[in-house]
Amino acid sequence: MGTGTGLPSVGLISHGTSSPTGQVLIEVLAAEVATDLRIRGIADEVMLGHVDVQKPDVDEVIARLPADRPVILVPLLLSPGYHVHVDLAEAVGRAAESGRDVRRTPTLGPDPRLAEILADRLPPLRDNDEVILAAAGSSDERANESCREMGRLLAAELERPVEVGFLAGGGVPLKDLVEQGPSRGARPVLANYLLAPGFFDDLARRLVARGGAKAGVLAPPLLTGGTASAVPPRLVDIVRDRVSGGIRESVQPHAYVADMLNA
Repeated sequence: MGTGTGLPSVGLISHGTSSPTGQVLIEVLAAEVATDLRIRGIADEVMLGHVDVQKPDVDEVIARLPADRPVILVPLLLSPGYHVHVDLAEAVGRAAESGRDVRRTPTLGPDPRLAEILADRLPPLRDNDEVILAAAGSSDERANESCREMGRLLAAELERPVEVGFLAGGGVPLKDLVEQGPSRGARPVLANYLLAPGFFDDLARRLVARGGAKAGVLAPPLLTGGTASAVPPRLVDIVRDRVSGGIRESVQPHAYVADMLNA
């Protein structure tokens, strides 16, 4: 609970997952972000919610956060698809109709710092490796293009080509890229562009496992393990930057917070 300081509130909105490991990791990320924001005096109330699978949902998060101050909703999502443009947008619209000041920030990706984390997750690369960014994919082309931009950022970070393959939705199927690599004498190395273990991570692992030794390797997702050390500091930095941007756009940001952001 908050301490009644009047600081802006933050809703961290994940996709939601049925994976116990994924749930723990998202909770650890949220706890790390909450601690960071409170220590820096940027926000007081910080609450985790979800757009699917888990509770509380977005409407409940907004309802449970103080009504007398701005609420900054940060999608803990890597690309802007249906959940951002429909679910979150509609929730913000409903809140506005009731007189609430609720702001939705951009997604976590694309961001050069995510490319750094993805590169850190990769095994040592060989000359004949083909690096593939393994993304969930979406029926919303805006989300897919965001993933392609992430692929370009990873290519710049690695200073080598990176292809982008999708597990669902539009775009080049990841399955095709994984199967084509060995025929060219290349080892597919998959940069795992997923936040945490869950449905799509399981799908990617089954895809690699079916190919045996020739299928290459799949790196861990951005969040790995079950402790606070599993959260890359750069990921917390990205979330903080999204919160700060949302506060700057608020109609009446708390004076103390404005001073902190402009320092």
